[in-house]
Amino acid sequence: MTFPSVTSNQERPVPTFKAYRTFEENGKVTSRFVGMKLDELDPGDVVVRTKYSTINFKDALSHNGTGRIMRKFPTVAGIDMSGTVETSSDPRWKRGDKVIVHAYDMGVAHDGGYAEYVRVPGDWVVRRPESMTAFDAMTLGTAGFTAAQAIHLMLHNGLAPANGPVAVTGATGGVGCVAVEILAKLGFHVVAITGKAAEEADWLKSIGAAEVLARQSIDLAKIRPLGPATYAGAVDNLGGDILAWLLSMQKIGGTVAAVGLAADMKLNTTVAPFILRGVHLLGTDSANCPMALRQTLWNRLAVDWRPDRVHDQVRTIDFEDLPTHFDAYLKGLVRGRTVVRIAPDSHP
Repeated sequence: MTFPSVTSNQERPVPTFKAYRTFEENGKVTSRFVGMKLDELDPGDVVVRTKYSTINFKDALSHNGTGRIMRKFPTVAGIDMSGTVETSSDPRWKRGDKVIVHAYDMGVAHDGGYAEYVRVPGDWVVRRPESMTAFDAMTLGTAGFTAAQAIHLMLHNGLAPANGPVAVTGATGGVGCVAVEILAKLGFHVVAITGKAAEEADWLKSIGAAEVLARQSIDLAKIRPLGPATYAGAVDNLGGDILAWLLSMQKIGGTVAAVGLAADMKLNTTVAPFILRGVHLLGTDSANCPMALRQTLWNRLAVDWRPDRVHDQVRTIDFEDLPTHFDAYLKGLVRGRTVVRIAPDSHP
């Protein structure tokens, strides 16, 4: 299905453009490509022409209602995008500005990035760093940004390479692989924990992991209030029992960033790690990260925290192929990052 491009001349009628929209019909959540007009998008001060988006685990959960992510129907899916400002009534933004939009209610309760155009509040827009292309930005996306935010919080709470090893669960996923590479670049001894250790150990070591631990080797049926003091910190994508185990395995003053719930939303643990070892459990909420910090982290991701190895190994898919890729995310079969090309490469 093809749709004519939107004209930037606001004096002329706006033809339709392509969007991947999620509906709730007869109690069932489904998503499909549709033609839309700008005035059908949720309101906003800034219209951005999309160049690239990406697939995050949250996107996979939302497209057929698996994770009850969508709070409004119908909504254009996609929780992030990068592109160029087309029009703006917000004086902070002008036509041609290179930007990133992610988090807040994007793709959840406000039309998101799986469309040739997005319309959003000016307060949601991040200025893309000078050295970062639209493609670069979506090799990271919300997942990569979340990894950076988690590491920022851990460093702020005292994590340092001299403290000891840092564990990363879900290490082959979007957040996990970026976290592994950034931590390695910062000089940490990274222990990558994955359910795919047999097939992915070499890849994880190629992006910076010092060790790879098979998740199946961890006995989650025998989690003690305090286990051996092994890790100085952890980035956890899974939640549930694996997070409880990580907390029990922290050294004194350990910092654990909770970023996901791929295994379980529930957490059954004790206060022992917190009151006997002073462990910090850090919630990582990228959706509501303050804009000043949001811009700072994107600036760092463009330069000293840029995960070059992950960047160079992303897969790029065309917009029309998007629906065929969600199932692999839900089944845990994906390694690394997937970039979605929304506009032709000739688009700036």
